[in-house]
Amino acid sequence: MATTKRKGGTTRSERTNPRSLINRVSCRREVIVTTSVLTCELAKVVCALILMVRDGSLKKVFSQWTLVGSLTASGLPAAIYALQNSLLQISYKNLDSLTFSILNQTKIFFTAFFTYIMLRQKQSIQQIGALLLLIMAAVLLSIGEGSSKGSSSSDPEQILFYGIIPVLVASVLSGLASALCQWASQVKKHSSYLMTVEMSIVGSLCLLASTTKSPDGEAIRQHGYFYGWTPLTMIPVVANALGGILVGLVTSYAGGVRKGFVIVSALLVTALLQFMFEGKPPSMYCLVALPLVMSSISIYQKYPYRVKKKES
Repeated sequence: MATTKRKGGTTRSERTNPRSLINRVSCRREVIVTTSVLTCELAKVVCALILMVRDGSLKKVFSQWTLVGSLTASGLPAAIYALQNSLLQISYKNLDSLTFSILNQTKIFFTAFFTYIMLRQKQSIQQIGALLLLIMAAVLLSIGEGSSKGSSSSDPEQILFYGIIPVLVASVLSGLASALCQWASQVKKHSSYLMTVEMSIVGSLCLLASTTKSPDGEAIRQHGYFYGWTPLTMIPVVANALGGILVGLVTSYAGGVRKGFVIVSALLVTALLQFMFEGKPPSMYCLVALPLVMSSISIYQKYPYRVKKKES
């Protein structure tokens, strides 16, 4: 589903995206969002290929490439993420901010669940507690960004079937996709850079297909691909591309659960950058979430799961 441009404000996903501050500073509102996303995906492919050339892995990676392996390692997660984003768009329109935020953050638990199922990666009791603290912090940060939004529906059935169920399914899919990426990189030894290339191509194809019906597609046909672009527009495009590659590396080497810690921590960094560049002080939600994130990271790292030794 393509992301449409909204006049007079930003979408919730734009506000809570850790890289959205750069977007707001560097991009004009006239820029068609789909064009910046597609260009970002192209930049990811170019950057990943350059990095593979630098480390000398390009020739080896592509000599071992197979269509089946590519579809399993990257095609399936990319399709799952596309479906997840569509479900989140549906859910957000039918839930209030508090309900949406709480249910959406259950993806951290589903990530831990699927990494256990697929990789047998167990969590200690202390680590489970740390995940709870992280979810609380993520909910606080999400509420702080979207607290003015109420539910657009008062019909209980519509809230259930078009709000609660879609966001819960999206959380399950997010955990599954994250675990699949970790499995492909750690078990199948699929290159993180190659996964970035493959997932960017699949994601771009899905986005291009959506432009046949979306408002953004109509805007591109009417005004042209680079409508509203300036040289500064490339700053968030390149920053988002490099950020996407780094997220892939974190998933490959640290795992999907730790990626959740990184993403929530990045929300706090965004609040700091907003204060520095826009003069917007951190909200009370952010100030409460800060010690929760710090505590959860400390606990998660300090108390890893240890196999109990059998007494002889």
